[in-house]
Amino acid sequence: MAYEIPVTQARAELADLINRVVYGGERVVVTRHGKPLVALVSAADLERLEALDAAEQERVVSSVSRVGESGAGVRQRFGIAAEHRGSGAS
Repeated sequence: MAYEIPVTQARAELADLINRVVYGGERVVVTRHGKPLVALVSAADLERLEALDAAEQERVVSSVSRVGESGAGVRQRFGIAAEHRGSGAS
């Protein structure tokens, strides 16, 4: 669970919050009117999040690529001779 702090208090305690994140391994959620606004996380946490994002993007691209590969078989099966490739396709 992350430590929550209002933005007004976070401004006054920024140096302490950074130390809590870096040295204490905490995650800090800064709130405004009780709603999450931003989070302070360590650089290591950020790297892990970015790696997860990259892996998810690769999974989506891989799935879409497989759909495109099966397109030729579908066109042949249904006797479709042409396909629309859009204005930017070669």
